[in-house]
Amino acid sequence: MNSYEDLEFERIVSPILEIEEFNQLKFITHHGITRYDHSMRVAYLSYKVCKALHLDYKEVTIAALLHDFFLDEVKYENEANKLRLHPGYAVKNASKYIDLTEKQIDIISTHMFPVTFTPPKYIESWIVDLLDDVAALYEKGYGIHRELRTSIYLLMLLVVNFVKIR
Repeated sequence: MNSYEDLEFERIVSPILEIEEFNQLKFITHHGITRYDHSMRVAYLSYKVCKALHLDYKEVTIAALLHDFFLDEVKYENEANKLRLHPGYAVKNASKYIDLTEKQIDIISTHMFPVTFTPPKYIESWIVDLLDDVAALYEKGYGIHRELRTSIYLLMLLVVNFVKIR
């Protein structure tokens, strides 16, 4: 396991981490790291925030981990198509291994809102969408100066810890 030292988090994600196809994400570059590492980060942040808010953090953690479970099955015409279409492939791939709930399908399929046009139905879906965006900003930088990226990450940690102590 990565540096996520939380036994409950590890128990929640461990069945997914045993899926051979999911582990192929370790070899796909995504936001300057691997898609696997990005998915783990979004899952962990979602776990912490949703647990602190007394939401269904187990269901959310699984969906957040699976939100980018696509292996570039289709060569996309352009980046915009990839951004719009990959949530559908992630739902399809995840459904092969997990009996997804309606909420988990919503979390995965709307995590690219507003690019995907359909807004999330659940607060947990909005949380994963937001944390995915913030994680992407931190990971890739998008031209953001290193200190600013560090500040964004520290802000994320502060928010998670603030919510945790409420």
